[in-house]
Amino acid sequence: MTRITIYSLIAFGISVMSGFILIPLIMKFCQRKKLYDIPDERKVHKNNIPRLGGLSFMPSMVLAFLLALLVMGHNEGRNTIHISLWACCFLIGLLMIYTMGIIDDLLGLDAKTKFFIQIIAATMLPLSGLYINHLYGFFGIGEIPFWVGASLTVFMIVFIDNSINLIDGIDGLAAGLSFLALGGFLTCFIQYGLITYCILIAGLMGVLVPYLYFNICGDPEKKKKIFMGDSGSLTLGFILGMLFVKFAMDNPAIMEFRRGGLMLSITMLLVPLFDVVRVVITRMYHGRHLFQADKNHLHHKWMRAGLGQHGTLFTIILTAIFFGVINILMVQYIDISLTYSLAIDIILFVVYNLLLDRYIRSKGEKPFV
Repeated sequence: MTRITIYSLIAFGISVMSGFILIPLIMKFCQRKKLYDIPDERKVHKNNIPRLGGLSFMPSMVLAFLLALLVMGHNEGRNTIHISLWACCFLIGLLMIYTMGIIDDLLGLDAKTKFFIQIIAATMLPLSGLYINHLYGFFGIGEIPFWVGASLTVFMIVFIDNSINLIDGIDGLAAGLSFLALGGFLTCFIQYGLITYCILIAGLMGVLVPYLYFNICGDPEKKKKIFMGDSGSLTLGFILGMLFVKFAMDNPAIMEFRRGGLMLSITMLLVPLFDVVRVVITRMYHGRHLFQADKNHLHHKWMRAGLGQHGTLFTIILTAIFFGVINILMVQYIDISLTYSLAIDIILFVVYNLLLDRYIRSKGEKPFV
């Protein structure tokens, strides 16, 4: 077992234990203060559910990260921890997003305010030198100038952040897709020996285990169920956005040039990203406001097709795995260019949705509401 695997497992274990301690305390706090996610016509749950599960994500991840680094330092004779400029900027941006999510869960924030804070937090990364600087042959484009890469970086981080937030509509979906994506990034970073990132990712994956347990298996009648809220989904989205940019960036000092770097980053988050694009296009086609909430996300469609929450969760996770396998084959083994790989993904996703729509109509339901 490699040292990266050992320290990642330590971080994972610490975070799991932290989550199993913190989440029940958060549930009791929410019950005492009556901080519930109230059911309405858009939501699928029928009971008042505590909504601050995401409060546990950042503390558990940071605790696991620091303790794992201390163990590594002790074992390897390192007495100091060096923090880079981009790491400081990332932590500041993450704290902004995490705090914003908590305030939104407790008091509520309007969409414009949240969008503005997301942009400011995302801007911290390119200002520290972490940005998408290469398109790996997409439409024949290679290296791109800073101002283009910085703008693209901010756009992608905000896009990913909102994608995870918007797909958090049924039990386990946002956390399950995030766990899958984090596992993919962890595998990629292990291959390049980036131990710090691996420990960070493992720490976040760890706390998702107790959260998924209480979210999926928890009994709302016994007050043992919890939702992550915006504090959780926005935190997950921002971290996944940072990992997307980090792996997509061409930085020979850390990782050798990877022709499929950007495509693999997209692959980790393909289902939530493609679903948001599809929903936006659908709203435009039907003349609706782009930010108007509806029930046209992929999980809503599968439930109209007759699946329950658990069946829908399982189906969408399998969909993400399917696209992951297809893209790894295209990038790693067949060596298809980014342009053609994305085109194939788009065609497959469109066909997937058309077939699903046809099945929904066959059951006498409408695919769009």
